[in-house]
Amino acid sequence: MINLNFFPSKRLARYTVWLYISRSLAVLLSLSLVLMMLNLLSESGKILAVPGNSEAELWRYVGYRLPQLISFAFPFSFLLGALITFTTLNQSSEVVAMKAAGLSAHQLLAPLMAASLALSAFSFFFNEMVVVKGTRQLSAWQDNDYKAVPPDSGILSNVWVVAGDDLVQARIVTGRAPNVQLRGVRIFERQNNTIERIVDAERARPYAGGWILENVSTYDSQMSAVLRRPSVRALEGVEPQRFTLAKVDPNAQDYETLSRNIGEMTLAGVNTATARTGLFHKISQPLSSVLMPLLAAIAAFGLARSGKVLVRAVIGMALGFAYFVIDNFGVAMGNVGAYPPLLAAWAPFLLFLLIGETVLIRSEE
Repeated sequence: MINLNFFPSKRLARYTVWLYISRSLAVLLSLSLVLMMLNLLSESGKILAVPGNSEAELWRYVGYRLPQLISFAFPFSFLLGALITFTTLNQSSEVVAMKAAGLSAHQLLAPLMAASLALSAFSFFFNEMVVVKGTRQLSAWQDNDYKAVPPDSGILSNVWVVAGDDLVQARIVTGRAPNVQLRGVRIFERQNNTIERIVDAERARPYAGGWILENVSTYDSQMSAVLRRPSVRALEGVEPQRFTLAKVDPNAQDYETLSRNIGEMTLAGVNTATARTGLFHKISQPLSSVLMPLLAAIAAFGLARSGKVLVRAVIGMALGFAYFVIDNFGVAMGNVGAYPPLLAAWAPFLLFLLIGETVLIRSEE
């Protein structure tokens, strides 16, 4: 008779899940703090070099950067946590006792994968509510050389737009069309592939048909002179949407906002490969935590006295890190349009799901 009960007893499930989660969270905390300290050491000099910045700005940087590092280290930590758990259970012969009690490999893994599924949901909502906002604000702050930036209202930074023969750079873009505001605007006016004038403006705001530039200085290469004016009308025919859609970063936008921007980009005829790959990857990336116990399970099987526990643990680690390498490769291929976005985001997950199942079945045999 086929046993359709994929979970062991409640007590055994609680025991293995507690081992898995406690060790994974310990690794996550340690790894995140180490990465944060190293990152802060490399950036603290740049932050404090700006007049007016103090220790408060260092803590502000930590507040923006730490959620990114936690999100980055999340699947790595649960891979290492699963390996530590399985190696410990193997060395103490607990796996042998569980299998002697009639439990299959899938029954041993089921509680851990269920816990990983819950953690994947937490990771998704953490990314949506915390990480994307911090990423957006940190990018804008870094692109402004750690100087003060306006309050977050859909901030984009270092945006480039082509307007006819001219190139337009906006260091900070805030708001949504038609209420877009630009800061740190630079216009390179070109003629016959030669820069004739460079227009710098402190701010820019849209009006019907163009933009009003404020606090403007214009350098004329032919006259070798700089002309300053309080305001100028420029960029005729350049819609505000050009700036909000010119730089769509999936890592800095939540799922709903990114979906809306993809629709606007499609209507505007803008290439959406990068945005769509990022949209699908927002689901597949957190779900990768479910794979970690499966890929690490090779460390659980085989007799500890055979002396191959370390070898099995290294193989499990290699499988996990191979997944991350291939996942990043798939996303890169999707961003350049070499792979369809759906395939780029989900193929590595499905491939290593099959590999993990194959290794598990072979190990159990």
